[in-house]
Amino acid sequence: MKKCLVFPLLIFLLVNIFVAIKWNMVNAMEPDLIWLEKEYDEIGIFSEGLAAVSLNNKYGFIDKTGKEVIPLKYDYAFEFSEGLADVKLNGKYGYIDKEGKEIVEFNYDLVSSFSEGLAIVGSLEESEYKWGYIDKYGYEVVLSIYDDAKKFSDKLAVVGLNGKYGYIDSAGNEVVPLKYDFAYDFSEGLAPVCLNNKFAYIDKSGNEIIPFKYDIAWEFSEGLAAVSIDDKAAYIDKTGKEVIPFIYEPIFDFTDRFAQVPIEYDKPWDFSDGLVKVKFDGKFGFIDKSGRKIVPIIYDYTSEFSDGLASVELEGKSGYVDKNGQEVIPLKFDYTSRFSEGIASVELDDKNSYIDQTGKEVLSLEYDYAEPFSEGVAVIRLGNKIAILKNPLIDEKDSMVATNEEVVEKADKTVIESKAVEDSVANKVKSLNIFIVITIVLILGIILIAKNKKSK
Repeated sequence: MKKCLVFPLLIFLLVNIFVAIKWNMVNAMEPDLIWLEKEYDEIGIFSEGLAAVSLNNKYGFIDKTGKEVIPLKYDYAFEFSEGLADVKLNGKYGYIDKEGKEIVEFNYDLVSSFSEGLAIVGSLEESEYKWGYIDKYGYEVVLSIYDDAKKFSDKLAVVGLNGKYGYIDSAGNEVVPLKYDFAYDFSEGLAPVCLNNKFAYIDKSGNEIIPFKYDIAWEFSEGLAAVSIDDKAAYIDKTGKEVIPFIYEPIFDFTDRFAQVPIEYDKPWDFSDGLVKVKFDGKFGFIDKSGRKIVPIIYDYTSEFSDGLASVELEGKSGYVDKNGQEVIPLKFDYTSRFSEGIASVELDDKNSYIDQTGKEVLSLEYDYAEPFSEGVAVIRLGNKIAILKNPLIDEKDSMVATNEEVVEKADKTVIESKAVEDSVANKVKSLNIFIVITIVLILGIILIAKNKKSK
């Protein structure tokens, strides 16, 4: 009788163990790696499907399968932007497309990547560079006459000549006169400019919107801009109103008309998704647009938010907080990277791995260095070996053609679905455990009853 009852008990226990093992296997993912045949000296991040590589001081490009699609023949190469890459050959720069076809001749001493359809090009004339702009056909739409030039932003570009700065449009027209000592990019319709060591904000017609009163001023982001007085920063709106509450005593005794403006934070960053990183008294945290502390200013270091999470460090240990200030992944790691496409690389006790946004380990592999995921892949190094690692949260066909935004959306959805599956499996295992416990109790009860009847 006992043997007959014990046998079903063993069966139930084995089933439980099997299900538990399968549950752990659901969480484990084998890394999908492509080891490159050549031991390249350098490899860049993937941009528009290709990455620059170098070997023996020659540069070319590989695709996401590791295939060399553009031969290693250039003296230098930058990443693709707007369909073209700037490369150097025989001491001069030009531009090629993704098939390696020369689109812009190698005529320039220095160049930039394309932005808003135009690229900066520079020529060395009598030991000084002169800068202009070309379009994607190589046509010089702005002649190389300027001493300084910046990329186009908000359809205007900063240019400098004879120590003065102003703005031009894409046709080369000077829409804001070159009269400032320095100028930054336009953002959200306004730009910070400097004159006589003070900064102000102007609109695209050159009208002064916020007067010259700041030591330093930065571009607007989400309707707010950082401004600085005596090395301390505050945030203003587009009317010049200081919108971050000033609730502390002034740090210094100001002697000018801004003496009543106690400025609390040390260094400015841009607002993103309604939050901005701040530094105060050597510690880091995040505040919202009202100045309310969302992530406590207690950390030794914080990264910017990426994929909804920010890496934070305290007393040598790192983890992650969300935009509500909650430590959603415990501060237990020796190293944490920023999240990219739903995954971050972490290190714990000299072991490297990748985790998802729930803190679950999704990949465990040995590497010396890993780039963040970009366009569905990451580059890792192990000694002299290089591999392309595919993001396990997205399909291969998606990673080959998708933009970064689409990849991130896909990865986020996969994390949510994976968590749902994990929760579902966990609930089933829990239910099975309860069933097994009840079964064991019943079997033991039956054994005891049978034993008592036998003794009688």
